[in-house]
Amino acid sequence: MNRVSLRRFFRADTQIVLTFTYTMVSAVVIVLLTTVLYQGFSTRMDENAVSSSTKVLDLAAKNLEDYLQNMRHTADAMYYNVIKARDIEVDSLNDEMGLLYEANASSLVSFALYRYDGSLVAASPVAVEKKNLDVRSQNWFQAALNQVENLHFSNPHVQNLFDLPSYQYNWVISLSQAVNMTQNGRSVPGVMLVDMSYTSVKTMMDDINTGNTDGGYIYLTDGSGNIIYHPRRLLIDSGLFFENRDSYAYKDGVHEEVFENRRRVVIVNTISYTGWKLISVIPAQSFGARIRSNGAFALMVVAAMLLAAFVINRMVAMRISMPLERLNYAIQHTDEGFRLTEEVYEDGSQEVVSLGKTMQSYIEQIDRLMKDVVVEQEEKRKSELDALQAQINPHFLYNTLDSIVWMIEGGRSREAIFMITQLARLFRISLSKGMTMIRLDDEIRHAESYMNIQKVRYKNAFVCTFDISPEIRDAVTVKLILQPILENAIYHGIKDMQEEGRIEVKGYRKGDDIYIDVIDNGYGMPESEIKAMFAGDVHSSGHGSGVGMINVHRRIGLRFGEEYGLLVESELDEGTKVTIHIPYIPYTEENRQRLEGENG
Repeated sequence: MNRVSLRRFFRADTQIVLTFTYTMVSAVVIVLLTTVLYQGFSTRMDENAVSSSTKVLDLAAKNLEDYLQNMRHTADAMYYNVIKARDIEVDSLNDEMGLLYEANASSLVSFALYRYDGSLVAASPVAVEKKNLDVRSQNWFQAALNQVENLHFSNPHVQNLFDLPSYQYNWVISLSQAVNMTQNGRSVPGVMLVDMSYTSVKTMMDDINTGNTDGGYIYLTDGSGNIIYHPRRLLIDSGLFFENRDSYAYKDGVHEEVFENRRRVVIVNTISYTGWKLISVIPAQSFGARIRSNGAFALMVVAAMLLAAFVINRMVAMRISMPLERLNYAIQHTDEGFRLTEEVYEDGSQEVVSLGKTMQSYIEQIDRLMKDVVVEQEEKRKSELDALQAQINPHFLYNTLDSIVWMIEGGRSREAIFMITQLARLFRISLSKGMTMIRLDDEIRHAESYMNIQKVRYKNAFVCTFDISPEIRDAVTVKLILQPILENAIYHGIKDMQEEGRIEVKGYRKGDDIYIDVIDNGYGMPESEIKAMFAGDVHSSGHGSGVGMINVHRRIGLRFGEEYGLLVESELDEGTKVTIHIPYIPYTEENRQRLEGENG
């Protein structure tokens, strides 16, 4: 839309302009809000999905740990209650071993006890050992003898020790442990074998994976990454599905990875004392699927919101424009006294009512303006009187003199001389032969003397730096505008700070104006306190009350105009910045006398 089209648009009917503008703004706000909510909702759903999967994985780990813990207790019972309590040379272990097997038959396939040379001592249920079998070559037997103090869990395999009468083959997980047996009163080494049913573990894991409907799954590996259970084990064995064999190396927790060019989230949980890893896999596309399923509903909500916004905006536009149209009609039909009928604007908005009433109150406004001029003059004289009274602060003078006396009594003559010199320069510039307008360089030196005295009084508890552009020093200014601001920065900003306070004074010229920034790192003040100060709602007692600052603001405005004065920016616990804004007027006797006389 070019400039001419825009001009024609804004000259159109008020209802059309307002309706179109409000609707466009509403649409932008609704789209932005919906986008933000959509992103937040998406993130929250992703977090919930990960959290839910983590809880499921924790529950699976607990169930698996409980199952393995029961098997461990069973192995301990076999070792301590059966093996160690019998002499294998004279006692049979089959009965006690059989009883323990029957008590755990739902989770076990067999018990077996072997000597160190690989010969069978006892087994349950009683079965025929396979011919030409040498158990010493099997992994579970070697692992038990290599680390005699630990329990060892094997990967799933077919039980291949005994010939079962039904010729069935059982998938088992072998738990093996080195044991000490008693034979003829002597302790001899051996290996105990507990074959757990792999079906129990598989059923447990199948039940967990049954609840995953978003493409995610949980699988189990040993400490080397070999798969113990996987819901897609047959596809992996057939080469139709691939799994990341390196995921087992992750630490316990949530990880993101890219496998086969697909991003996915992996959650790892280690099964205690076995080294096994439960790994939950959540494909990245499952996150997006949850959001997309609600896309149509979100679009319907946005469309409904836009329609509602259009209707409401239309009603608001009519409510605003109709009183304006009636007021315009009434203005075109005013009487000779330029008075409007009251019913024209009595039911309009506050702005329309004000417009109508203003047409009848010009004379009252002129009268009020005349009174404001009188009040302004009185305020100017009061501000001038306040400025004169502020030239010498009795508390500051007494405290400074006390400090000088204390220095003299303490033999610190150089510091006393420095304080007296600074105090003399301070009062010389303050008096200025009764002049109100002085050179800005004198005002800066007055402020430097004041801060030098304050730093000695407060034992250098703060640092003050002056960075004044040379080109503004030869300008004319109202006297005593910088010292009250520095006083406020000390007493209201940094006086009670624990760390070192900092005050920076920066003066520079921008165009035809001069700016002096007073920046401190003190406690700052809230926006309400700043507004109250400029409204004149300050206490007259106490340092840093704001009286001096509002006095400076008003005196600058009276001398140079209301566009000049102070600007305060502050943030709690961060500090305050006060900017003095005055025009750049070169210091000449003519300019000084002119400014003295204009408001004198």
